Amino acid sequence: MKAHDGMYIDGSWRPAAGPDVIEVVNPADEQVIATVPAGTVEDVDAAVRAARAALPAWASTPPAERAARLTALRDTLVARQDEIARTVTAELGAPPKLAQAVHAGLPIAVAGSYAELAATYAFEERTGNSTVLHEPVGVVGAITPWNYPLHQIVAKAAPALAAGCTLVVKPAEDTPLTARLFAEAVHAAGIPAGVFNLVTGLGPVAGQALAEHPDVDLVSFTGSTAVGRRIGAIASGMVKRVALELGGKSANVILPGADLARAVNVGVANVMSNSGQTCSAWTRMLVHRDRYDEAVELAAAAAAKYGDRIGPLVNAGQLQRVRGYIEKGVAEGARLVAGGPESPREKGYFVSPTVLADVTPEMTVAQEEIFGPVLSVLRYEDEEDALRIANGTVYGLAGAVWAGDEAEAVAFARRMDTGQVDINGGGFNPLAPFGGYKQSGVGRELGVHGLTEYLQTKSLQF
Repeated sequence: MKAHDGMYIDGSWRPAAGPDVIEVVNPADEQVIATVPAGTVEDVDAAVRAARAALPAWASTPPAERAARLTALRDTLVARQDEIARTVTAELGAPPKLAQAVHAGLPIAVAGSYAELAATYAFEERTGNSTVLHEPVGVVGAITPWNYPLHQIVAKAAPALAAGCTLVVKPAEDTPLTARLFAEAVHAAGIPAGVFNLVTGLGPVAGQALAEHPDVDLVSFTGSTAVGRRIGAIASGMVKRVALELGGKSANVILPGADLARAVNVGVANVMSNSGQTCSAWTRMLVHRDRYDEAVELAAAAAAKYGDRIGPLVNAGQLQRVRGYIEKGVAEGARLVAGGPESPREKGYFVSPTVLADVTPEMTVAQEEIFGPVLSVLRYEDEEDALRIANGTVYGLAGAVWAGDEAEAVAFARRMDTGQVDINGGGFNPLAPFGGYKQSGVGRELGVHGLTEYLQTKSLQF
């Protein structure tokens, strides 16, 4: 067990203002592997003051130089990719292959994409007799979740840095070790002191202090819709900008004529990835009544193959939450065809890959985000019924459509109330905008749309 000390503020590791610490637990064996400081309001204030002081110089740094620093940051992440993957496995429980390919690999790609955008984006443009300037919004307060600990930091920090903003990051208390590695990478990349700051701590203390700080110009939050509402209320009361990437209950719609076996297998894999702890997971599979029983059999068989291939849930509270949803689903009439609430191991926060059949749209498991390896399979009567069910939640983050004809799938996807839809297994694109409709959030991440979240516009007429 390693006791980490200090917050990364103004280019160095400084002692925390208070004595309290947060224990970091390995969810696979329930052992404490490290402690980090529990940041206070004073720590947040020091970090914000450092970011505010560094803002004028960083905002006026030529975009080409900001791009060079981001390239150096990407290269540092590449050099430490194995260490990053091991750390994610230790504090989140992600299987090593997933940790290497996704948890370490995706942030590298995203950092590289913003290095290119910083060098090529038109921060000034001429319109009529006006010059339009795209300037940094200012100091960013970034509050990140535990499910993709490095990716979610990079998806906020990289565009903010490219835009010329300075920032303070408050990572999730379950996964602060990966965040510390990122701060070390920022330092090694030569990003000036105060431009990036890190405060570990609890959400109700450090997170709230960051959201409420009067010198924070934009709050970027990824997490639950309930907390997002609270942050949105704080931001609106202070008339500051906010970007929210929140929950999801995404539909995987399999239209008649689709390759059923492929659609089901890919759909199950999507739900089981990262132990189901993905906000954009396709947790509702919609199948036409004529092939419903076949789809259920395929889904149960596919889920059974995962067994020991998925990692644990992040903590004991999340384990109890997911178990409770499975039990509630059965109590409300769903049929358990794979997995169940019982833990498959004596140690660790594991839950079996679970498939619930005979789920109806009004059931709790079809309406609320579970955030675990649990798939609900629903039947529909016709295409309009499928659309009604797909759009019939408060969420709208992601989704999928499968059809024998691509044009048919695209036509259906255009009618879905969601921010991102994969057509017949279309691959993830780190340059495409990611974000939600309805209660799944406000704003977009990734690519040029992610960059513009951190810019404000000024026009000069002459």
